[in-house]
Amino acid sequence: MFVIIVGGGKTGSRLARILLSRNYQVRVIEHRREVLERLRKELPEETIVAGDGSSPGVLERAGIVQADALAAVTGEDETNLVVTTLARFEFDVPFTVARVNNPLNAWLFTKEMGVDVAFDQAELIARMIEEELLLGDIAAVLRLHGKEVSLVRKIVRPNSPAAGKVLHELALPRDCVLAAVIRGDEIIVPHGGTRLEVNDHILAVVHNACLSLLSALFDR
Repeated sequence: MFVIIVGGGKTGSRLARILLSRNYQVRVIEHRREVLERLRKELPEETIVAGDGSSPGVLERAGIVQADALAAVTGEDETNLVVTTLARFEFDVPFTVARVNNPLNAWLFTKEMGVDVAFDQAELIARMIEEELLLGDIAAVLRLHGKEVSLVRKIVRPNSPAAGKVLHELALPRDCVLAAVIRGDEIIVPHGGTRLEVNDHILAVVHNACLSLLSALFDR
């Protein structure tokens, strides 16, 4: 998959590194000299395109005609809207994402403006904080079957019994299945030979009667 990122700030460079680690083809468009200097230290030279991402010529030079997706993540909402509009209606890019810097402008980021997905970082952070405060470490993110079964999240702490263990070595409760292991930017579908590492986030489907047994494997 080929993705063009317009904006080489912290959001854009981080996104580029994640996509490159997953073997995506990436181009990052940036016009600020100091940011370009930093990008050249962080990313492969061939991924960097110097220029204004709201310019059709620069977008063409970055290869937008072949792009599968575009992310406009500059610090200016006007620029992000211009870029997504060009990407969708001028170059027919299949999927576009835009960053919303000012929440008051969120209403503009619609499909009619060429935006498939708009993200407001302040809102995302607020939701994360709310989740942590309300749900805690063993957060019930979904209730199933009349609240008898939950999809919960646990974190592998440095002193927990699960740290460094292979799954088949753990005495998991009978009515519990580990659904996923989230390790940094990677999502792992676990099996008996999966080894858990400190700071792994574990998603498990568990009967509520077994929550304390599951917690005992991770809490220390």
